[in-house]
This record gives sequence, C-alpha cells and structure tokens, in this order.
Amino acid sequence: MSTWDDLPVVRSLDGLVRLVERDRRLYVRWSRGPAADLRAASSVDDLTGVAMPGLSANPLDVEGWWRDRPVRLWVARRLYDYAHLPHDKGPGVRCWILTGREVGRGPDNEPLVADIRPLCRIADRVIEEARREVARQDHPWGPLRRTGR
Repeated sequence: MSTWDDLPVVRSLDGLVRLVERDRRLYVRWSRGPAADLRAASSVDDLTGVAMPGLSANPLDVEGWWRDRPVRLWVARRLYDYAHLPHDKGPGVRCWILTGREVGRGPDNEPLVADIRPLCRIADRVIEEARREVARQDHPWGPLRRTGR
C-alpha cells in the first residue's frame, strides 16, 4: 500500500498538465491518502452511510466539449472545484492522482473507481497555482461548494 512518502510529487500545474496530456483515465482524489483509502477500497456516501463499490474520484480526462481551450485551465478547474475538501474533511486530507477501473457512479455522479493504482500526489503549491489560474479568467467561477444567492 502506498503512503504519502512513497508517491512521487507533482510540483507544478504544468507538470500535472503534461501528465494529463500523456495519460488517459487519470483521476484526482482528495483524501488522507492511498494507504487509508486502499484498506477499505470503498467510499461511503456521506448522507446515507452506504458503502459504494469503489473510491469516489474526479476524472482528469479533457472532455470533447472543452474543444480547443487550454488543458492547463481544464486541469486547474478540476483541482479548484474541490480545493475546499481539506478544510471540510479535516487535517491530513490532500490531493492525489490515481488510475483504475470505473465501476459505477456516486451520489454526485462522480466516478467510483476500483483496482486503484496510486500515481502521484499533488503539492499544495499546485493547488495555489490552480486558484490563480481560475482567478485570471474574465468570468471566474466559484468553487464547486457554492453558496446560495
């Protein structure tokens, strides 16, 4: 089982972009790490407590509707949308990249992934780069955890 220290570290947004451009079926996960996750190999629906058949993660593959927009902005958004999770879920929650096999969908329509292979972890400064990239946009969006208006 991989621990944080076993995983290579991606130290720049451009480094993560290169990985996404090179490989398919990569997922980003926010958790206490592969060692903790792979013991159960199952996420739990926070609302109902139901165990799901894989780990919830978010895909990094660029969707066709993104067209010719920058991959850097796509990757920044994928990190930015869930950057609130360390605050919400508590100490030790970090971002890491994995590959695996989709086995279903979770309650927020996120992929559930089994046969997990941890690839790398993401340095905190990459999350900050993603935040800055989003803030530079003409019409920046809020994080996925949006407040009512």
